[in-house]
Amino acid sequence: MNNPITLGRRQLLKKIGAGSALAVVGAPALAQAFSFAPSQRYPDPAVQILDPSFARYRIYSSTVEQVATGMRWAEGPVYFPGSKAGEPGHVLLSDIPNNRIMKFDEKTGAFTVWRSNANFSNGNTRDRQGRLLTCEHSVTRRVTRTERDGQITVLADRFEGKRLNAPNDIVVKSDDSIWFTDPLFGINGEWEGARAKPEQASTNVYRLGADGQLTAVITDLVNPNGLAFSPDETKLYVVEWKGTPNRSIWSFDLQPDGRLANKTKLIDAADQGALDGFKVDRDGNLWCGWGSNGALAAEPLDVGGRQVYPLRGRSEDLDGVMVFNPQGKAIGFIRLPERCANLTFGGPKNNRLYMASSHSLYALYVESHGAV
Repeated sequence: MNNPITLGRRQLLKKIGAGSALAVVGAPALAQAFSFAPSQRYPDPAVQILDPSFARYRIYSSTVEQVATGMRWAEGPVYFPGSKAGEPGHVLLSDIPNNRIMKFDEKTGAFTVWRSNANFSNGNTRDRQGRLLTCEHSVTRRVTRTERDGQITVLADRFEGKRLNAPNDIVVKSDDSIWFTDPLFGINGEWEGARAKPEQASTNVYRLGADGQLTAVITDLVNPNGLAFSPDETKLYVVEWKGTPNRSIWSFDLQPDGRLANKTKLIDAADQGALDGFKVDRDGNLWCGWGSNGALAAEPLDVGGRQVYPLRGRSEDLDGVMVFNPQGKAIGFIRLPERCANLTFGGPKNNRLYMASSHSLYALYVESHGAV
């Protein structure tokens, strides 16, 4: 079951422009597939320059593509290179409510179920040996590694004798230590797993050393979410989902012994924006999943004779990827028709941005490269 499979699916390839195709997966738990047409104009108006410094990262003749759709809540994309340098690879990503991990194949465009009964997996990444690391954020509530033969090794499921909350996002440092966040999302309800009572007193960020020792390195953030290192690994960035007054990214100085110091708010998601997962490029810019935070307006509007409380801020203006420079200034925005929860750099040259967005996976070639 841990090898690439295509259980319960049918593939539909829909032409959307010369030489391009949209892969749609069918399954018993299929969500609605959303149609999408790429921009016919260059440069793509969806790629917005908020500061002149972002212009260098936009490719004039590259447009946003929808490469796959048919999920219920797409999360945790991770890229695996081809077997030889320069060859196409594949993306794995979680479809959390459908309890499966999906696979998008760059060479064929196929979009298939890679693992079913995935324990409501959320964040995924590769370790330094090229193996899949996964945050199973409900039911099992653990961090696992998929070995090359498909066997699953449990890396962490308890801290100080108590079950983890709901492992969410995960990164690996060059010393082979594994860092992951542990909020409550996977046990708060029945949509992304199974409701359960938390056993941990706080929602922590953990470091799992190469020696197997698990340490809570951050204990004072409310529902930490996405996390990433700066390119030189001197800083750790962490999203706080329940930030005050808005969601935030905190910056920590990373000491050689693994301790963190100098907690500083780098980014405040104002204007009703919602930070989630993010990645850092080689220049230290933060490419962040973005969308509405769901907050309601203070007063209702009349809609068809009903008093309806709208969102504060329009989703269609917020959905996409916000790019910040290392100083925390917003420099670019990639507008998408769906909210982007998480993203990763991939492609044979590590310059293709894959964006897991609600029901779909989008891609855009950029003049930037992932830091890892």
